[in-house]
Amino acid sequence: GGALDDAARMFAHALDSGVSPKDFIDKMKKTNQLIMGIGHRIKSLANPDQRVVIIKEYAKQHFKNTPVLDFALEVEQLTTRKRANLILNVDGCIAVCFVDMIRSCGAFSREECDDLMDFGCLNGLFVLGRSMGFIGHYLDQLRLKQPLYRHPWDDITYIQEVAGAGA
Repeated sequence: GGALDDAARMFAHALDSGVSPKDFIDKMKKTNQLIMGIGHRIKSLANPDQRVVIIKEYAKQHFKNTPVLDFALEVEQLTTRKRANLILNVDGCIAVCFVDMIRSCGAFSREECDDLMDFGCLNGLFVLGRSMGFIGHYLDQLRLKQPLYRHPWDDITYIQEVAGAGA
C-alpha cells in the first residue's frame, strides 16, 4: 500500500509547482527516485492495461477537467521513449484521476483536496478493494463447502526464524 497516495502527491505536486514533465522526470532521475505510478512488468505501449484505458476514457468523458491526468500522460510520453513498459500504470491512473475528480467536482476546497491526499485516503481505497476480494474468496469457499483456503506456511515464509523466537 501507499503507491496510490505517493503517485497522487507526486503528480499533483509536480503539476502545481509548474514544472514541465521533462523537468519532473529529470529531477526524479537526478535524485534517484522512482516515479510512483509509472511502469509495469508486463503491460506496455504494445500491450496496454485495459483497466487504464477504461479509467482514462471515463475521466475524460465525465470529469470537468483532467490536468493531473494530462500531466501524467505527458510524463508517460517521455518515459516510454526510454522503455515501452514505463507506462502510466493502473495505480498511477487511479491516483491522478482521483485528484482530478476531487479537485473538479466542486464539493471540496483546494485545502480539503490537499488534506484528503495527505490523510492517505487512496490507501484506504486500496485496502477496501482488497477487502472485497477477500470477502469474495471467503464466500466462494463457503459456496464450495470448503474451509477457508490457507496457503502452506512454509511455502510463503521468507524469514527462517520468527522474530524473538531465539531470545
